[in-house]
Amino acid sequence: MSLINAQYKEVLIIQTAHIGDVILALPVAQSLAKDYPGVKIHFLVRKGNEILLENHPSIQTVWTLDRSSKVSSVLSLIHELRTFRFDAVINLQRFFTSGLITALIKGKEKIGFHKNPFSFLYKRKIRHRIEPRTFQKGMYHEVDRNLKCIKHASKISERIPKLFPGASSFQKIKLINGESSYYVIAPSSVWFTKALPIHHWIDLCNKLIQNADIYIIGAPSDQKLADQIITQSSIHPKNKIKSLCGQFSLMDSAALIKGAKRLYCNDSAPLHMATAMNTPVSVFFCSTITEFGFGPLSDDSQVLEVKDLDCRPCGIHGKKVCPKGHFQCANEMPMDLVNL
Repeated sequence: MSLINAQYKEVLIIQTAHIGDVILALPVAQSLAKDYPGVKIHFLVRKGNEILLENHPSIQTVWTLDRSSKVSSVLSLIHELRTFRFDAVINLQRFFTSGLITALIKGKEKIGFHKNPFSFLYKRKIRHRIEPRTFQKGMYHEVDRNLKCIKHASKISERIPKLFPGASSFQKIKLINGESSYYVIAPSSVWFTKALPIHHWIDLCNKLIQNADIYIIGAPSDQKLADQIITQSSIHPKNKIKSLCGQFSLMDSAALIKGAKRLYCNDSAPLHMATAMNTPVSVFFCSTITEFGFGPLSDDSQVLEVKDLDCRPCGIHGKKVCPKGHFQCANEMPMDLVNL
């Protein structure tokens, strides 16, 4: 196989941001693994996200960065990584810490985005912009932006990220659900302006429950919201709507999403899990927009949003409160268009 300007035997990919960011970085590993049989791919993530890479056939070694003890953990990690001489270090993070790690470890090629403060040390600097106006000029999905980092060395044959939950995760789902069909909802968000209001979730559950069971997923801190949705739904027998908040690992959740008739979620990590499992998904984009490049990629993907609001988007990320006070982007969500 002849590829452009590269012969990779050992590669490090760095993505120490959030769950969704790690998932959207996976096509880089998948494409390189397909292009370079026998390549050893290392992947660096923040501590807690390493479970996402379990069983992944494209990745041989997973490293973690403990951000709770930043200085000591970074120095220790750099010391360990310096024992390798990578053919390529591909930094998909745009911030200081990942740039410092990239700068201080050994690599024949260092590749990353131009916004990183250490990008002046990279052999290849890739432009990364997520403003809506640039989307119209060919700045595509975040997956595509990541893949631009290996365009010089890969046929880019893998665009869709893949997760590989283990047999124990699927067995856990079977024990809970048996063979019944079900929906999954993920109603929470760290950011207020990214979260569909509770009354919409209640109304949605009242429609879905007529067709199948419903499982609510989220962190332990989301249990209160799940309880409110369950108790305020007009039909809520315990065997029809259940909360699994805090009970499942990330890969358990991925397995649950895999078997769902459909996932309903905000602009948050579960939508990227749906992409990786190719699960039908309906995503509510409140204050954010798909033009930022973080929309769903499942074969059956539905995006719901309130269009033509001059205040939307109010930022690249969510906010703790609606800057205008009316939260029209969520309160006026066209719920009558949701696929059931």
